[in-house]
Amino acid sequence: MTALNRVPSLMVRAGTASALTIAAVGGSVVVPGVASSAAAAAPATKALQVAASKKGSPYRYGATGPGRFDCSGLTLYSFKKAGKSLPRTAAGQYNKTHHVSSKSRKAGDLVFFHSGSSVYHVGIYAGKGKIWHAPKSGDVVRLQKIWTKSVWYGRVS
Repeated sequence: MTALNRVPSLMVRAGTASALTIAAVGGSVVVPGVASSAAAAAPATKALQVAASKKGSPYRYGATGPGRFDCSGLTLYSFKKAGKSLPRTAAGQYNKTHHVSSKSRKAGDLVFFHSGSSVYHVGIYAGKGKIWHAPKSGDVVRLQKIWTKSVWYGRVS
């Protein structure tokens, strides 16, 4: 059985998104017509995995890893490991991303918390209304539900 013949059964068993992730990351499954969007998703998926792997790492203001992070340090580190460069601060990262609506958000997008027009915090969207982030002094990198509607979303290109 060829890789192409396995795609329909993979999509039925694992779901379309999982099959696209397999295509983007594993490289052994080819889905005609979606390779370009799957390839674009690969760095975001990798960054999300890197952020999750840092679960429990302590928060430290100004830290960019690999053992301690502040919020934008975690996103900077995660995307750097995925082959993408970002500015150092949450506001700088917001300015560099392609802004997307909450309805268009995808796992691996950045979530920017704001007060008025000022961005004050950033995390990586994990799906189902949750983010990976480095919350604050005395806390650790963790998965948490988004607690406010005062957020903007940005996609790293």
